[in-house]
Amino acid sequence: MKKTLLFFMILWLVTSCGADLNLRRGEKYLALGEYYDAANEFRQAYQKTPAKERAKRGQIARKMAMCYDKSLQTARALAAWRNAIRYQQADTADRLAFAQTLMKNGNYREAEEQFQLVLDSLPHDKLARDGLFAARKAPDIKQLGSRYTVKRMEVFNSRRADYCPMLFGDEYDQLYFTSTRNEAQGDELSGITGTKPGDIFFSQKDDKGKWSKPEDVSGGVNTAYDEGACCFSADGREMFLTQCVTDPSYPRYAQIVKSSRSDAAWGKATEVKLTGDTLSSYAHPAISPDGEWLYFTSDMPGGKGGLDIWRVRITPAGYGGVENLGEPVNTPGDEAFPTFRPNGDLYFSSNGHPGLGGLDIFIAKVGKDGRYHLSHPGYPLNSQGDDFGMTFEGPYNRGFFSSNRGDARGWDHIYSFVNPEIMQTVKGWVYEMDGYELPAAQVYVIGDDGTNEKMSVHSDGSFTKVLDPGVSYLFLATCKGYLNHQEQVKALVNPKESRDTTLQFALANISAPTLIDNIFYDFDKATLRDSSKTALDKLVALLNENPHVTIELSAHCDYKGSAEYNKRLSQRRAEAVVAYLIAHGIAADRLTPVGYGKERPKKIKKKLTEKYQWLKEGDVLTEDFIKALKDKKKEEICNQLNRRTEFSVLRTTYGLFDKNGKLKETPKPKKTEDKQDDGGVYFDLQ
Repeated sequence: MKKTLLFFMILWLVTSCGADLNLRRGEKYLALGEYYDAANEFRQAYQKTPAKERAKRGQIARKMAMCYDKSLQTARALAAWRNAIRYQQADTADRLAFAQTLMKNGNYREAEEQFQLVLDSLPHDKLARDGLFAARKAPDIKQLGSRYTVKRMEVFNSRRADYCPMLFGDEYDQLYFTSTRNEAQGDELSGITGTKPGDIFFSQKDDKGKWSKPEDVSGGVNTAYDEGACCFSADGREMFLTQCVTDPSYPRYAQIVKSSRSDAAWGKATEVKLTGDTLSSYAHPAISPDGEWLYFTSDMPGGKGGLDIWRVRITPAGYGGVENLGEPVNTPGDEAFPTFRPNGDLYFSSNGHPGLGGLDIFIAKVGKDGRYHLSHPGYPLNSQGDDFGMTFEGPYNRGFFSSNRGDARGWDHIYSFVNPEIMQTVKGWVYEMDGYELPAAQVYVIGDDGTNEKMSVHSDGSFTKVLDPGVSYLFLATCKGYLNHQEQVKALVNPKESRDTTLQFALANISAPTLIDNIFYDFDKATLRDSSKTALDKLVALLNENPHVTIELSAHCDYKGSAEYNKRLSQRRAEAVVAYLIAHGIAADRLTPVGYGKERPKKIKKKLTEKYQWLKEGDVLTEDFIKALKDKKKEEICNQLNRRTEFSVLRTTYGLFDKNGKLKETPKPKKTEDKQDDGGVYFDLQ
């Protein structure tokens, strides 16, 4: 009897000491933010604690529930919350957390009961009040649905977590995202998630629309630490991302870092210092469409509670003037993962606004009053799980996002989304006349609704603009060293289907002769054919768009015939073009006709070598060069190239100065208006 009693006493002591050891380990992991490891230690401590120690078991279950919830193990979190309540160790804040976890699991009726219990004790608690509203409305929202369709993208997903996709490239044919798959760098498992630390992965879409198998991004951007939630600068040269380093004796704080692109590879990331606060986290960077603001998520003091969305101005000198977006965007809950649609709409995720459970995606639009107005895009874009990390395929309401819906382990996966909208868009290209695209160009857009904006173009000289119904727009393309060109478009008032308009902006080089293509004369005469009028009318428009320019209008011949005859003929042809321009309203003193005959044979530009591969850039089509070809067809092509009409810019200050040499018009400073952020929340399921 004594031996048996002694055995049970020793067993109780060993078990009790083992539980206390697990508790101490769990507390240590919890202090470091390593919730996955903390949950495992608390679970062992709970199992080793005798059932009769109800208070202690309840306290452990409470901590376990919090850690399971933080590590996205919803089912286990619910079981732990129930034990904490059963052992009467859950306070009002715990019941609120339990209700929110029930929402994540889609248990709306039970969540409603728990939110009501919280409100019985704290009738003015905003999170509980909004939670109760959401629990009652969620079933109807799911049943109503929306125009969104979503699809899980298995080509990107792995057996671990894949999240925060971000489209990249002028054609949006590259996708960057975060993954904890086995191919990620590092050997140790994360104490936060129980998986490998996240890395940035990359997939490329081919000409047939097929995405490649994701690969770890090369270069120095990935490390053995956690990297994730990336975005890109407007010019595509910089990647901003979240990084979380490991310190075995210090809490884990996320930071925003920046990597520069060089020769198609991303370099080692460096920290983006936003404030002097070293005890707060900074994560989820997003660049505003105008490139002037860096938006991010932080728990720094001065917010509305939990995680908030902040922004800081980007200046040539660095980052300055941190601002909290305030209400209605931020709440006492968590707001995170900001991202932008190119039209300026802010998308973010929140568990503080009424939703379907977990993090829901919300849309913040700036109204005419200058304030944010929120809408909830409904189901199935949102679900009972965590939904976040939107990225858009240009101006269109389609792209990708991430969600842990339906995953028992709480791991995130990438989904596509499409919301078919009737859109009117302009797709434009800016390039040099008889040359290549101009990526340094800028396009000014002016609308009769008050639109006045400046757009940069992509590396291929392209841009896209979404039009508002019924608005007339003027597009003016400019580039240093080139003449301007403008086009006009009027959007339909009530379009029945989407409509795309393609515009070409061919800019004339100020410092080099520009070919006027498709100018035709009668044989051996200076008479312009009717087929030349289209090209000449474009030249008239160009001169009207650039009223301060004077040009030399030059005509050239091939080497056949005498030099004197060719020069007389070309002079008469140049004068014929000038006469046409004058007849169509261009001032005579802006035009200088010159006939060069065969004195200036054409010099080949690189662009022309793509069409005639037997020519090289810099070739000059002299008589000797042409005769040396010894190919009648090639000789005739060269003669055709020499028979041309061109213009060259002489001055860019015509009419700007008075007779005393003073500028006639003095530029006026622009006025700016301050905007304030505020507004309300509504559900928009269209």
